[in-house]
Amino acid sequence: MEKFGFALSKGRAINYDSNDRSIADYIHENEPSFRLCIECGACAATCTAGNFTLFSLREFNILLKRGENDKVRENIQKCMLCGKCSLVCPRDVNTRNVIFLAKQAFQKSDSYAI
Repeated sequence: MEKFGFALSKGRAINYDSNDRSIADYIHENEPSFRLCIECGACAATCTAGNFTLFSLREFNILLKRGENDKVRENIQKCMLCGKCSLVCPRDVNTRNVIFLAKQAFQKSDSYAI
């Protein structure tokens, strides 16, 4: 009966000082509406790519702000840039441009080349 029911997940600590926030800073400079995002999840609820893959724009934005760029780079190609997320955002964040700028920033960065 050792493996019955559930398992404890490992604890996770996020060190904001050691994470690379250069991608998020680039987006903040070029798309000021990104600062208005409250991670409500409206974008993820309407996302076409999110319905067929494990992509979540809400998680994408959270990871960007945390500076966890490796996970962001893994998921960025799943977005189809359809723009549905921008239409439903209650804070009028230009999420489509955020994705586009993130792709652009990764291409400019040598350590995160896509």
